Amino acid sequence: MEDVTDVSFRIIAKRMGADAVYTEFISSEAIIRQAAKSMKKMAMLEEERPLAIQIFGGKPEVMREAAQISEAAGPDFIDINCGCWVKNVAGKGAGAALLKDLPRMEAMVRATVDAVKLPVTVKTRLGWDHDSINILEVAPMIEQAGAAALTIHCRTRSQGHNGPADWSWVPKIKERVSIPVFINGDINSPEAADRAFRETGCDGVMIARAAISNPFIFREVKEYFATGSYSPASLEERVELCLSHLRHSLALHSERYGIPAFRKYYLGYFKGIFGAARLRAELMTMDTYAQVEERLYRFAESFEENLVVSL
Repeated sequence: MEDVTDVSFRIIAKRMGADAVYTEFISSEAIIRQAAKSMKKMAMLEEERPLAIQIFGGKPEVMREAAQISEAAGPDFIDINCGCWVKNVAGKGAGAALLKDLPRMEAMVRATVDAVKLPVTVKTRLGWDHDSINILEVAPMIEQAGAAALTIHCRTRSQGHNGPADWSWVPKIKERVSIPVFINGDINSPEAADRAFRETGCDGVMIARAAISNPFIFREVKEYFATGSYSPASLEERVELCLSHLRHSLALHSERYGIPAFRKYYLGYFKGIFGAARLRAELMTMDTYAQVEERLYRFAESFEENLVVSL
């Protein structure tokens, strides 16, 4: 979720019903160097809580110092990313690479836990590849090192985001640890979230990429759990939430940077709406908030007019 889960995205997730949110992952090396871009990722607002600062790295002593700096920023807990599969991270001995060096992973977690007073959680994967799935060894090790909770992306590092997530490991993990275990991977609908709880006995679900393709998913999940059904967002709700998200984003960034950076969200806000492809194509050419706002309101008005005529 690099370049996605900034303050503006997290505010929208919380407004829609997310119980907790995480920062973008931040390099421990960059934190101890006080790199400006990385320190900016620690910015947070009270309305986001509970919030975790998510850090990654490959050296226990660096993680210890980075955790202390992160704690001083005021999050509710610290999360260690031991699951990132991308080459720039895993290739440097961090993220999912730790699944190939369990003593170092344990040292990383223990150093972080010992360095702070806040709870420390860990996110990891099933293993490096299909032939080296070691999560049943990793999970109790993480608990013994002091982690307060464990999130499992139910794919291997070699899978990346490809192929189905294998939730069948979660009940086995639950038998070996007493800390909460959360599922990540293929939680892309209220029905999927419900099935994850029923089939695995997990303590919670983590929604990541699905929140980009459907910003209303947290609300839909909560509604489904409460009533057994849910109502898709109306076009008016989509327009208003999109513009609110954009305004929050522009409070962090200039229009020159913020408008182009926001374009990745348009698909999610208007997915499945008749005429959305043409709308997105036009929005992709716009450079100011005023242009985007005017076009979205005009689209909503035109949509309602056409709906009345068709009825």
